[in-house]
Amino acid sequence: MKILVVDDEKDVKDLFLQRFRKEIRNGELTFMFAFSGEEALQMLNAMEQEAILILSDINMPGMSGLELLEKIKSEYVAPPPVVMMVTAYGDDENYNTAKRLGADDFLTKPVDFKMLKEKLLNT
Repeated sequence: MKILVVDDEKDVKDLFLQRFRKEIRNGELTFMFAFSGEEALQMLNAMEQEAILILSDINMPGMSGLELLEKIKSEYVAPPPVVMMVTAYGDDENYNTAKRLGADDFLTKPVDFKMLKEKLLNT
């Protein structure tokens, strides 16, 4: 499964590559990283609708994760990618907005990587 991680914090890439080392080596998961909503859309357009799961931070400069979610769910419909939102602020407003816009899941930081690993491998 291909996973696109969207987060403006560049150290997230090293963290994911470290935490999913075994799954990457075994070919179970492939990670790609975008550091803005705009970059994520460019990558999605270049991939031509490949099956993908998107993990996106909500609070980013420029296009927010919620704006990215809205674009993804309206423009990529056949088949729609699974989108999980990640935020340091697990407030009701972000949660309700993400659900209304079609988020498939909502995670809070710090991410519980054991739980995330189970979700990714069972999606």
